[in-house]
Amino acid sequence: MSKPDVKCRRLEGKVALVTAATAGIGLATAERLAQEGASVYICSRKQSNVDETVASLRSRGLQADGCACHVGSAEQRKQLVEACVRRYGGLDILVSNAAVNPGAGPLADTPPHVIDKILDINIKSAVLLVQEALPHLQKRPGASIVFISSVTAFNPPAPIAMYAISKTALLGLTKGLAAELGPQGIRVNCVAPGIVPTKFSAALVETPELAAQQAESTLLKRLGRPEEQAAAVAYLVSPDAAYVTGETLVVSGGMQSRL
Repeated sequence: MSKPDVKCRRLEGKVALVTAATAGIGLATAERLAQEGASVYICSRKQSNVDETVASLRSRGLQADGCACHVGSAEQRKQLVEACVRRYGGLDILVSNAAVNPGAGPLADTPPHVIDKILDINIKSAVLLVQEALPHLQKRPGASIVFISSVTAFNPPAPIAMYAISKTALLGLTKGLAAELGPQGIRVNCVAPGIVPTKFSAALVETPELAAQQAESTLLKRLGRPEEQAAAVAYLVSPDAAYVTGETLVVSGGMQSRL
């Protein structure tokens, strides 16, 4: 299916920082925000991937730049935010998309180092990135934060339950930050994608049989696409969602999504 023809320009004059944005949902999100008029700053762990993605976005007339960043590094998080603000003069939108899934298997058998890695990158780094960006977001009217969670957050499945539990934490982080930052006019929301064939869902769709089983679990009887998640993010950071905060928007084709 072809990509959507984006004609709306809801984000003119805005600056968006999107982490882990050289592939999958992160890349689709960066592209969509840029198509809607935002100046987009991206990151990934490898500079070569950033350079390639920036060149691709610019070749289509989109405003994009970026740098390498390991979100688990305090120094690199600081450098990321500073580079974005230095390049574009401010920051209006933060999309926290970076995550890891270093192991799959039963929760009861998950090694401590796998638990530590998941919690460090998927939760701790998300909080600390917000702390780094907040002084700049506070200067911009209508600033917005979006976390990328997962529909698996609502019912963590084997064999990626530990990863899914870290995504459950993002639902609470969204609520907590929304309550704190709402009086400052900063909105905080979350997108919970369904099963989208990316590296993070590889264990769930690694065979045609598994992919078909996952598609059957949706009401629409198909897997999701990165562009559909990006459209949800674009809505949440746009003026159209000016009265929406503390919410998790599930984009899963109708999969079960209740805690």
